[in-house]
Amino acid sequence: MGSFARALEDFFTLHHLALPTDQAERLAAGRRQRRIEAVPEPLRQAVAAFNTSRMRAQDRARRAGTRPRSNHTLETALATLRDLALFLVAERDKNAWTLVDVHDVEAFLSTLPKGRKRRLTVLRQFFRFARSQKMLLVDPTRELVAKETSGFRGQTLALDQQRELFRRWTTDKHVHPHEAAMGMLALLHGASSSEMRMLKIDDIDQQAHTDRLGKRPHPVPLDPASWTVLQRCLAHREAWRTDNPHVMVTKGTKAGRSPASTAYLSHVLDDCGFPPRMIRSTRLVDLVNTMDPKLVAAAFGMDPQATLIYLADHVDPGRLADH
Repeated sequence: MGSFARALEDFFTLHHLALPTDQAERLAAGRRQRRIEAVPEPLRQAVAAFNTSRMRAQDRARRAGTRPRSNHTLETALATLRDLALFLVAERDKNAWTLVDVHDVEAFLSTLPKGRKRRLTVLRQFFRFARSQKMLLVDPTRELVAKETSGFRGQTLALDQQRELFRRWTTDKHVHPHEAAMGMLALLHGASSSEMRMLKIDDIDQQAHTDRLGKRPHPVPLDPASWTVLQRCLAHREAWRTDNPHVMVTKGTKAGRSPASTAYLSHVLDDCGFPPRMIRSTRLVDLVNTMDPKLVAAAFGMDPQATLIYLADHVDPGRLADH
């Protein structure tokens, strides 16, 4: 019912039959409040004050025209603080932020090793804020480090797996057009789920057979196989008879102008048996191994240093020696 209501609202707003509402902001505020209320009462006030500070910063950034933190980022931070507070009360028998020490934080981070870096970033921000507000004297995260080894630790596809996927997406007419388009552009052009999600009709040049993906500085030339698959995806979109400007349109977005949901994109490739990240990483690793890594980063609109660190474990060390 919620998605239908949003689609209906998008339709009326698009056709100037109604003014846009602040429903998205109200829903986000509700999610933040639920996370704060889940914090044990003795620890809740500091978390609420932290949230208020972040909301003010978000508002200032919007008014200044800079990049504000997204609602998702704010909600994720509150979820991390909620989890820490529950851990402190249940596992460490501590009911005040002033009692928290480095060992408590280390024990909390060890409960989810893969999320250590992300969670530690949030905790550092919170404890710096708490110290600046005189809520505690010592920042327990000051001496902690992420301890994450540099380098890409994901999986890539073997050559026979790549060939199997290529045949699936170019010859099997029973494969959904969204799967085929997303799969081919990830496999051959390193397209991310976000780039495919935000791809619009206006980004496609029908004469030059190119498209614009994300923040890439130049249009991406498409090979005949990729172009054919993309045209099939566009034909699928035409069947919806929609005014939505995005290439990938779903039942829930055909009446509005918003892109398909992140959740939808995360499951588009389920039937092929391989996640989007794994397919895209295969292409990036291959490019960095055969070309100058800095040129690859520039072509994809990515930070060069971040790209090298991300792929280091799968790249021939000789390729990175001079970078």
